[in-house]
Amino acid sequence: MSLRSHFQRPLRRRTVARVATVAAAAALVGAALAGCSSPGNDTGSKTVTFLSWDNKTTMQPLITEFQKENPGYTVKFSFAQPVTGYIQKLQTELGSGTAPDVFIITAENKQQIMAGHFAKDLSQESWISNLATAAKATYTKDGKIYGAATSSWGGGILVNEGLLAKVGYTGQPKTWQEFLDLCKKLKDAGITPFYEAGDGIPVTLAALLGIQNQTDGGKMDADIWADKSTFVKSWTPALKTWNELFDQGLESRSVAGLTGDQVQQEFNQGKVAMIGTGSWTPGGIRQAAPDLKFQFWPVPGANGTPYWAGAVSPGYAINAKAKDPQAAEKWVEFLQSKKAAQIYNKETGTIMTTKDFTPVVDPSLAKMVDPVRKGDFYLPAVSWPTNSDVLSTTSVSLMQQNILGKITPEQFAKGMDTELQSVK
Repeated sequence: MSLRSHFQRPLRRRTVARVATVAAAAALVGAALAGCSSPGNDTGSKTVTFLSWDNKTTMQPLITEFQKENPGYTVKFSFAQPVTGYIQKLQTELGSGTAPDVFIITAENKQQIMAGHFAKDLSQESWISNLATAAKATYTKDGKIYGAATSSWGGGILVNEGLLAKVGYTGQPKTWQEFLDLCKKLKDAGITPFYEAGDGIPVTLAALLGIQNQTDGGKMDADIWADKSTFVKSWTPALKTWNELFDQGLESRSVAGLTGDQVQQEFNQGKVAMIGTGSWTPGGIRQAAPDLKFQFWPVPGANGTPYWAGAVSPGYAINAKAKDPQAAEKWVEFLQSKKAAQIYNKETGTIMTTKDFTPVVDPSLAKMVDPVRKGDFYLPAVSWPTNSDVLSTTSVSLMQQNILGKITPEQFAKGMDTELQSVK
């Protein structure tokens, strides 16, 4: 899943998002109460209905292999466009009792799914130990695992090796200051140094916040939600570091209005030396600019600590009221198998994280693979205990104002504190 998938909602939908989240939660709870008197019934049909946000082209090889290995079993596939379209479709089907046997659980809907017990607890499945630790943790509530995630993504600084060579730079910056110095060399040479999209929290900021989370022993978000800390205290140092790009004129404030696709297009055309992006990018670049030489770097911290942005990808969940539970369980078990991981990796180039398979990825991702497979990454919305949808919209709004110089880092962080208190 891309970073944009977590934050692609338009700004003007902030109020709508808040209302939709509340309405969706109410609808899900209502569905749970309504469904208590009609538990799932194993019909023995050997048919599993499946709602995906990967399209049919991606999933068909998996379906074909599953049906080959399990004669008599059939997967009935349906698709919804991520993210908003998928979330709305699933919410509607859960509310009406027509949800499929297996569906995708995501950062955007996991709280409602887990709290409402709409998915089966997978923690006792014989294969659950094959999932990465971070994958299990992402979809766990009260000791129960509700999603089987088989991959993760990472984000960092993607560099055009040819443009960097023009200023005599071939090595990876060890500190944030070295990164700024590189940007200045590029600018002085008439080369646009760095872009990142303004339609979501950029990977550079996410990684800098991840470094702060490490400093806090991995408890940064938990402490903020427990009123032991605040966004002002935890986020302001990272925000000030990140703002140096704009304050020193090394990144144009106009990026506030750029999408991820626009940023990548500029990179493909050789118009910018470096961009902040994620592991989903190389495939598109290879097609658009086959001769371009590029690689990923982690984001260097102010103290020299490198870190990656990133998150566990959506997982596969079994409907707690699946019409054919046995078929559903067999399908999800297959999806985390070595054979399925191999097929999905081949189709998408995704960084698979299941323990019995080593993914084959684009060479530019070489430095990223091990940290991502180990879960050494950070993304704010995925780590927030509650209200990630509303807070994500708020964070993007404040971030854009910050990029444009309309508010300071401290005001950005204060705005997050104000929003959190309003939704608690």
